[in-house]
Amino acid sequence: MGLNGVCDFMLSASQNQALITAPVLTIVEAKDNDLRLGLGQCTAEMVAVHRFNSRREKADFPIYGVISTGTNWRFLRLEHDTLWVDRSEYFILQLDQILGILCEPFHHAMTL
Repeated sequence: MGLNGVCDFMLSASQNQALITAPVLTIVEAKDNDLRLGLGQCTAEMVAVHRFNSRREKADFPIYGVISTGTNWRFLRLEHDTLWVDRSEYFILQLDQILGILCEPFHHAMTL
């Protein structure tokens, strides 16, 4: 698919931080000022993670994406070849909501 590059941060349910194991749950793309600039890059990273998980027979897990400036946050979800983009932009003052959204993939992983 011609995907290449490096994500800024990756969240996984793996207990071993030195080795990436499936399922990778969330990809985080950090951008300086404009969250829109990260949409394509984050989506490509999510597709790559889906392929990584699929090769390890963990394709049932949705992939979550995050684009953040550190103070502003946008969330994405890739599930069954459909990309969902949360229309809301979250701000650092909404930290409880941001942390709740970041925890959601791990709750989902525990049920599969």
